[in-house]
Amino acid sequence: MTITMIIELLIVLAALYVGSRYGSLALGAISGIGLAILVFGFGLKPGTPPTDVIYIIIAAVTCAGTLQASGGMDWMIQIAEKVLRKHPEHITFLGPLVTFFLTVLVGTGHVVYTIMPIICDIALKKNIRPERPCGVASIASQVGITCSPIAAAVVAFVTISNANGYMVSIPQVLMVTIPSCVIGLMCASLASYKRGKDLDDDPEFQARKADPKIYKYMYVNKATTLDKEISSSAKLSVIVFLFALLVIVCFAFCQMIHVSSGETLAQAINLPKMNICIQIIMLVAAALNIMLCKVDLKNCVSGSVWKSGMVAVIAIYGIAWLADTYFGNYLDSMKAMLTDLVTNAPWTIALVFFMVSVLINSQGAVVVAMLPLAYELGIAGPVLLGILPSVYGYFFIPNYPSDIATVNFDRSGTTVIGKYLLNHSFMMPGLICVTVSTILGYLITNVFFTGYFASFLK
Repeated sequence: MTITMIIELLIVLAALYVGSRYGSLALGAISGIGLAILVFGFGLKPGTPPTDVIYIIIAAVTCAGTLQASGGMDWMIQIAEKVLRKHPEHITFLGPLVTFFLTVLVGTGHVVYTIMPIICDIALKKNIRPERPCGVASIASQVGITCSPIAAAVVAFVTISNANGYMVSIPQVLMVTIPSCVIGLMCASLASYKRGKDLDDDPEFQARKADPKIYKYMYVNKATTLDKEISSSAKLSVIVFLFALLVIVCFAFCQMIHVSSGETLAQAINLPKMNICIQIIMLVAAALNIMLCKVDLKNCVSGSVWKSGMVAVIAIYGIAWLADTYFGNYLDSMKAMLTDLVTNAPWTIALVFFMVSVLINSQGAVVVAMLPLAYELGIAGPVLLGILPSVYGYFFIPNYPSDIATVNFDRSGTTVIGKYLLNHSFMMPGLICVTVSTILGYLITNVFFTGYFASFLK
């Protein structure tokens, strides 16, 4: 590795670090500064922006934004709250499962902000330390991204893998990520079940409880969505959205099933590529929501889902372009340095994915930026599929919006960002979940790489 390569790598890392200090939108924009220095200052050949992935994110966010603006997400949250309040004693396990599956359905973790105060409220009223379910639930809201058929990370993995000769489909990815991530979350919940002192034995909590104003703030206020009236148009928007997801999954299965001629069913019936199918279906679903479900378009573009999705587009655009420019120009050198390592221990690429995620706060951006390099290094597609959960590492430094919001939602004050920054409420469940999920995913794709399951992973 030459001095010039090291300097340019430091520029890339500096752009990511500075961008992360300002937030996701700044990550994309400040990556442009790093890109300009590499191209105009060092004369590197510009890479290629990940346009296919960006188009899919825009289509999916447009659809999810109309769902939110129609009130459909309120209905989904209300159903989730009913489940949680029916079994409050199991909130440490049910809370994370609810936030996980909400993310799986909608494709973004930002949809869970409404349910977080409810999880805290249920735990507090049941005299369960809120840190226990809240810490895992925040982690679960992000873990669900690699398990969602419309999330940028999954779509990018499929698109890039197909371009590199690994013909994997969305259902195949979910067959690996969903079971491994759910088990990882349950392990994190189990580890959190008796985490910290019980509220009755916690002197800091008891001191807060003794203050009449804080007591009223904690116990009199009640976070709930059950009193919200759900319109028939809101329910219709959920049906439209779920039907669109079902159609996407069916189209994905058509890409997997082979007919007697040797073609896939999708080829036999002349279906376009999966990334095109997703874009069309999401736009049609968005249009149906607008026309049938009384969607206020102003609320659509001002909603949290739309905003977070568009921010993700800018972040992925800048970060992936910057990374592709650097790695694309030094691909041969990278191969020479890393080939022995990844040949003897290909799973070590998971550590690289995790460390990059700590820096850039976007699982989709990690996949778009690092997956092409992994394929160029000769790592097999099933290995990369198995370690896909490792692209979530941004809980490590607690500056992500869902973590910060969860700390603020916990009225008991038990969910915290520690004095030393890294001793926060999300570290333990995050490390357990990602580690277990990655190991299980890796085992699933290796143990079942022969026989029946192999036909799905080739």
